Amino acid sequence: MTATHPSAGSARRRPRGTDRQSRAGIAFVAAYVLLLIAFGVLPTGYAIYFAFTNAGGTFTGFSNFITTARDFRFMDAVGHVALYLLFWLVSLVVFVVSLALLLHRLASGTVSKSLRFLFYIPGALAGAASVLVWLFMLDPTVSPVSSLLGTLGFHTFGEVIAPGNLPLLFTVIAFWTGAGGWIVVIYGALNNIPQDVMEAARIDGASAWQTAWRVQIPMLRKWIVYMVILAFAGGAQLFVEPQLLSLASTGVAGRDYSLNQLTYDFAFQLNNINGAAAVSVELLVVSVAAAAVFVARSGFFDAD
Repeated sequence: MTATHPSAGSARRRPRGTDRQSRAGIAFVAAYVLLLIAFGVLPTGYAIYFAFTNAGGTFTGFSNFITTARDFRFMDAVGHVALYLLFWLVSLVVFVVSLALLLHRLASGTVSKSLRFLFYIPGALAGAASVLVWLFMLDPTVSPVSSLLGTLGFHTFGEVIAPGNLPLLFTVIAFWTGAGGWIVVIYGALNNIPQDVMEAARIDGASAWQTAWRVQIPMLRKWIVYMVILAFAGGAQLFVEPQLLSLASTGVAGRDYSLNQLTYDFAFQLNNINGAAAVSVELLVVSVAAAAVFVARSGFFDAD
C-alpha cells in the first residue's frame, strides 16, 4: 500500500481567486477578439474580395492591381509616400530615442513628470486639428514664428508649402503629433532596465555616451522595432495632412499626393471601388511584409 501525504491534495488546489481572474481574462480577450473580427478581419476580407472582382462580382485576378498601377498618378504617389516614410522613420528613431535618453538621465521628480506631460500634449490633438494648427504656423502673414520663416527665405504661404518641401513638412507635423507618446513609452522602457546593469556600466568606467550606445539602446531594441512597425503602418496611410493642405492651398499638395488619397479618389471620384480596394490591399501587403522583416531581423519574439 502506498500512503498518500495529506498535503498532496491541497498542493494541487488552485489558489483562491484564480478561477475568477481566469474568467475575467477570458472576457477581456473575447471582447478584443470580437472587435478585431468586426473591425479588422471582416473589413480586410471585404477589401480583398473587391480587389479581385469587378463591379459585377466576377473574379478578375490581378486586373484591378494592374489597372491602378498603370494610372499616371500611382508611381508619383508611391515616391511621395516612400520619401515621407524615410524622413519620418529616421527622425522618429533618432530624436525619440535621444530625447528619451536625455529625459531619463537629466530629469527627475517634478521636472520629469512635467516634461513628459509637455511631450504628450500634442498627441492629444486629432490629426486634422494638428494640421490646422500647422497651417497657421506655416503662414508667414499670421505665424508667431514669421521672423524665423523669413530668415529661412519663406515670405509667402505658397513658398513654404512648395511641392519640394512637402515631405519635410509632413514629417514635422507627424513628429509633433506622434513623437511625444513614443518618448513616454521609451522612457518607461528605460526605467525597466535593471539597476545592477547600469551600476556595472558605471563601475566599468563607461561614459554617458557609451552607456547609452552599448547598454541602453541594445536593451531597447524590441521597443524601437515595435515603434518602427507601427510608425511605418501609420505613415504608409498618409492622408489627412496632404488632403487638408490641398484644400487650404487650392491644390498645391494635389488631390492624389499619397496612396490613400489616390484610393479615396478611385472610390469617390471615379466610382472605382475595386481599384480602391486593390490599392488598399497593396498597402496592407507592404505593411505586413515590412513588419515581418523587422520582426525577423530583430528577434522580436526571442526570449531574453
